[in-house]
Amino acid sequence: MAISFAPLIPLFLLAICAVFVAIICAIAFLSKQRGTLLRTSAFVLVLLALANPIFTDEEREPVQNIVSVIVDKSQSQFTENREAQTDQTLALLEEQLAKYKNIDVRVREVEHDKSDNPATNLFSALSNEISDIPANRLAGSILITDGQVHDIPENLEQLGINSPIHSLITGDEDKLDIRVEITKAPRFGLVGEFQELIYQVFIDGNRALYPQSDIEVELKLNGEFISTEIAPIGNETSAFIEIPRRGENLIELSVKPIEDEVSEINNKAVVQTEGIRQNLRVLLISGAPHSGERAWRDLLKSDTSIDLVHFTILRPPDRSDGTPIDELSLIAFPTRELFLEKIDEFDLIILDRYQRLGVLSILYYDNIARYVEDGGALLIAAGPEFSGIQSIATTPLATVLPALPTGRTNKIGYYPRISTEGAKHPVSRDLPGSATEPPNWGRWFRSIEVDGIEGDTILNGPNQSPLLVLNRVDQGRVAMLLSDHSWLWSRGFEGGGPHVSLYRRIAHWLMGEPALEEEAIFATSNGEDIQITRQTMADNIAPLQLISPTGSSSDIVLEQTSPGRFELELEAQDAGLYQIIDGDLSTLVHVGAVDAPEFKQVISSVEKLQPIAALSKGIVKRVANNGAIELPQIVPVRQLPNSLSTANSNRMLLRTSNETVLVGVTQYPLLGGLLGLAALLMIMSLTWYREGR
Repeated sequence: MAISFAPLIPLFLLAICAVFVAIICAIAFLSKQRGTLLRTSAFVLVLLALANPIFTDEEREPVQNIVSVIVDKSQSQFTENREAQTDQTLALLEEQLAKYKNIDVRVREVEHDKSDNPATNLFSALSNEISDIPANRLAGSILITDGQVHDIPENLEQLGINSPIHSLITGDEDKLDIRVEITKAPRFGLVGEFQELIYQVFIDGNRALYPQSDIEVELKLNGEFISTEIAPIGNETSAFIEIPRRGENLIELSVKPIEDEVSEINNKAVVQTEGIRQNLRVLLISGAPHSGERAWRDLLKSDTSIDLVHFTILRPPDRSDGTPIDELSLIAFPTRELFLEKIDEFDLIILDRYQRLGVLSILYYDNIARYVEDGGALLIAAGPEFSGIQSIATTPLATVLPALPTGRTNKIGYYPRISTEGAKHPVSRDLPGSATEPPNWGRWFRSIEVDGIEGDTILNGPNQSPLLVLNRVDQGRVAMLLSDHSWLWSRGFEGGGPHVSLYRRIAHWLMGEPALEEEAIFATSNGEDIQITRQTMADNIAPLQLISPTGSSSDIVLEQTSPGRFELELEAQDAGLYQIIDGDLSTLVHVGAVDAPEFKQVISSVEKLQPIAALSKGIVKRVANNGAIELPQIVPVRQLPNSLSTANSNRMLLRTSNETVLVGVTQYPLLGGLLGLAALLMIMSLTWYREGR
């Protein structure tokens, strides 16, 4: 309630009138005139009427105090009986808070994190929940969790909270959990060499339930058993693992679960190591200087992972101009060293427009064929020489060639086109510019005719003749490019073409790049989803077998997304290592973070939240007591005490305010209407009566 003024005339006029009245009344009092007091009262009443005093009555209601309840629904809450404890705790808490009419309860559930690195971030959720709540209206915050929270702030200023933060802890105290952590692992490893892996085994909870000082750890590589190690609990242990292949390698460490263990999900640790080769060695032999040799040399030199050895035959033995040998400024071709002593050190040999020139003996050609059969890679970049009488097809090398020349050479303009097989093959599939007809690239003007094709013809030349043939020979691989005009693309003739993509794919396929295998299975994980890809040269594939981390097996059907490519995306039901099998092919994929905070520690804990509770004058209380759920007493207070023991208190204080909100205003003019008129008439009448006497 209050009295305010709403003058009927401007304030300066009201002030002038008041000064004038004060002067007259002062003169009257000083001259001691009769009736001065009555006249003064009349003047004051008139001035008050002009000032228009108003009586104001405000109607207010108390504001609602808000309690924010954050419910932990992360993965660790689904171990033991914590999920049931959480639901019971929430129901009892809402029942108790409902008794207080001035408390508004806001509940938010934090679902399990589906990212690649899941964690329990309750304080981020709390910060978002209270962002629109005035600080003086927040009575308190209550967390229902197992105590394994990973975003606990160091101070209250980070949250902007000045009210208590209480934590009700689910889970049992007298439990045990074993976990494996990889503390150091190589991201990359050289194929064929040993890499050191450092790991630790921890036991959380009641250590008396497992009195042993060491434990057996099983090591697997790409799903295959390697060894069983004895690791001391709590200490770092080293394991040395040989990287068997290029590409992704999965190393898995696991310990057997023990009786009454809280969770088995952290009994395994997985690390991914990329297998790489130490600088690939490539031998490029050009039979003679020509326009195309620069394209191969430039491509191979631009790759920092390749050590290139390049020789060009400038003066073959059958060409003699009489110049003495000791006066020639040419390097002698080290045939014995390259093709006999060190041939197995090369990952790829390229014979670029090479022919029988008397440089290599028949023994060396036979050694190259042996090199291929034992796992080497050979690329024949053929020119007109391949069709002549000096062709390398007339040497023992013919036993590993995927095609033999007919002796004819086509010299017409044509567009290289991807064949039916090439549309499925990862080397030629989706080459830039291949989607149109004719292809959106320049023409070539020469091709070598061959017959007796073995392997896959992935590019066609004029009249559907073979242009690029890929083949496997025993353990090795051979590619044959039947034209020496591919350099036209690198020079931009008629717009050029994808020479870099084509050259690089051919070279990488020859050197066993996993992504370019025509028959392969790939699997990657994204959160809880698994993306499976099957590459094949077949038109259809049978259902694949999926083996889950629990050992259960099921068939999955992939859908064709493009020629030679079948895909499927599915949701994983369990975290861990999955195996996908199709006959002799298989691959592994790990679902869930390799080192996720959510799975590191799953034992229920009251210690982690104690510091923030102490700072906010909240409490941390375990709710389970002999199988029953018991909550602390809820106590609303106007002011929080200066100190509070969070360890022993069994009361949850909620700081409430006495603030109100205005819901209505009623105003009454004091000298307006009949009341003001009656007052004026009465004072005037008294004045008249006094003057009449």
